[in-house]
Amino acid sequence: MRLLLTGSTGWLGRHLAPRLAALGHEVTGLDVAPGPHTQVTGSVADRALIDQIFSNRGIEAVIHAGALHKPDIARFPARAFIDTNVTGTLNLLEAAVAAGHDRFVMTSTTSLMISQAVRDEVSEEAVWMDETYAPLAPRNIYGVTKLAAESLCRQVHGETGLGVVILRTSRFFPEDDDTHSDPPPENLKAIEFLHRRLTVEDAAEAHVVALEKAVEIGFGLYIASAPTPFTREDCAALKADAAGVVARYFPEAPDLFARKGWKLPASIGRVYDAARMERDLGFRCRTDFAAILNALKSGDPMPFAHDGGFVSPSTLGASLITGGA
Repeated sequence: MRLLLTGSTGWLGRHLAPRLAALGHEVTGLDVAPGPHTQVTGSVADRALIDQIFSNRGIEAVIHAGALHKPDIARFPARAFIDTNVTGTLNLLEAAVAAGHDRFVMTSTTSLMISQAVRDEVSEEAVWMDETYAPLAPRNIYGVTKLAAESLCRQVHGETGLGVVILRTSRFFPEDDDTHSDPPPENLKAIEFLHRRLTVEDAAEAHVVALEKAVEIGFGLYIASAPTPFTREDCAALKADAAGVVARYFPEAPDLFARKGWKLPASIGRVYDAARMERDLGFRCRTDFAAILNALKSGDPMPFAHDGGFVSPSTLGASLITGGA
C-alpha cells in the first residue's frame, strides 16, 4: 500500500516508517524538518502541498502522526496549533475522501482528557480513564486542537464511511518531563508504565494494527497505553498509598527500586485503561511494568528510551509551522 505518514521525522515517525516499509508498504514521509524517513518537507496545513503529494505519489492511505505537542506551547502561538492540528487534519481527511481511500489512522493524545482539576489531582481517588471518560475539558490549546481533530475524524467517517481509527497515546516521548524533576527522568518513566506510558515501539505497532483493522472497525477511538495492573477498586488506595498498592501487586518492586536508588510513587492521580484497544484491535503492548522489574532484576538496560537532549522536529522546522498555512 502507498502510504502517507505525517510526522515522519518525529520520535514515533522514525520508528513507524521502517516498520511499515518492512511490511511491504511504500511510505512517503512528510514533516516540517528533514529526516531519514522524510521524503517531503512541508506542513500539513499547506493544502496545495497535500494535494500534490496525493497526486504525484498515488497515496492510498494516511497515517497522520504529525502534530504540535504540549511542549510546543512555549514555542508557538495558538494559531499555529489550529493550523497544524485542526486545519492540517481536515486537509488530509478531505484529500483522503477525494482520493477514495477506505482507511485513515490518526495519532491523538490522552492529554486532551486532562482537565485542570485532573491535572491538579483534586479528587480524593485516582481518576480511572477509559474511552468513556467525560466530560472532556482540555486544559490547553494542544488538547483543544487534538479534540477538535478527533471530532473532524468522527464527522468525516459519519458523512462518508471512511474507516477511521484514532489512537489516544499515553506518554512515549524520550526527553525529560517539562514539568517534573522529582523523581529523576528514568525513575519517572519506569513508574509511568503502571498507569500512563508505553514504549515508542509499542506505539508504532499499535498504528500498524490500526491501519490493518480500520476498514473492519469503521470508526474506533482507543487509548493506547501499557496495560495497567490496577483495577477501578484500587483508585482510593492509589491516591492515598500508591507504593503500598504497587507492592501488593509486585512484592519485589520496593527492593528492586531501592537497589537502583529509585522511588516508588507515593500517590497516583490517574490511570489509563487500554482494555478496549486489546479487545477490539487484538493488540496489547509488549512492554509493561513487569518488564521494568525484570530489567532491574537482570541488570539489563531499561526497555524504554530516555534521551534528555532530544530535539523536536517542530523546533527544527519552526519557519514552516509559522508560515505553512
